[in-house]
Amino acid sequence: MTARASTRLYSPELLSLATALAAFPLADDLPLRAEARSRSCGSVIALGLALDGAGQVERVGMQVSACAIGQASAALLAQGAAGADPEDFHRTLGALEAWLAGEGALPSWPGITALAPAQAHAGRHGALLLPWKAALAALSSGADAR
Repeated sequence: MTARASTRLYSPELLSLATALAAFPLADDLPLRAEARSRSCGSVIALGLALDGAGQVERVGMQVSACAIGQASAALLAQGAAGADPEDFHRTLGALEAWLAGEGALPSWPGITALAPAQAHAGRHGALLLPWKAALAALSSGADAR
């Protein structure tokens, strides 16, 4: 990858998102939990969720060890998660997978266009998808914890 391509990938907006994760710490009182690891890049995300009585996300927290793309994707998930339900995460993950494969548009999720440059970098796709997979795993980790 050239320095020019790297500059386009790691925009100030994307790097700013990566630092936004500090606002979403993984707290002990988040009952729905999961950890996801990317086989392609080794990124790891531990994610916790709390749902409200209607089954929508009330709070989210994460501990992320990933590249800036994975961190930015995690921050976007966290920033837009309040009020989302499991179907929102399923739909967004499916749309992201299709978009990365060149078979669809970016999904409708707040701020997601910041990830657009990552489509051309297949080595970053695993990290980009990781937070969404962790969220779905946490949501399926136990209905009793709601």
